[in-house]
Amino acid sequence: MTPRITWEPEPFFARAHVDERGILSISLEIAVENEGITPFVLTGLSMNIPGLRLLPAEEAGEIEVDAGGREWLTREIAITDCAAVPHEPRPVSFTYSTWMGSGSAEAMWGPWWMSNTAGGVPVAWQRALARDACSKAVSGEWF
Repeated sequence: MTPRITWEPEPFFARAHVDERGILSISLEIAVENEGITPFVLTGLSMNIPGLRLLPAEEAGEIEVDAGGREWLTREIAITDCAAVPHEPRPVSFTYSTWMGSGSAEAMWGPWWMSNTAGGVPVAWQRALARDACSKAVSGEWF
């Protein structure tokens, strides 16, 4: 039984920075909502997206989400190649365990809306996430 999970990255809380080694990364808050009727434990999160690398979690690696509940987690994503981040949406994979066993599944985050002169345009979540950080990094705004 795969849990019914809603994943939403919170762009308002995304914080980009360059560390002491010169690595550009984004700290991203992620809401994990359990739409199912049984609790589950989120045991892992991964992604295979060119230009991005999910860094190991600093906090507890597992979170329990009650039935109908919502929990938050923070993950660091390193931007390894700004130009390589794809324009088409890419999924995020997760592993979980329930009282019936464990498993894995993928979730696709919806697009973010970027404003322009025409009002707004949908942009793949990972591209929108990298856009501002990469623009600031190449402009020298942080240096």
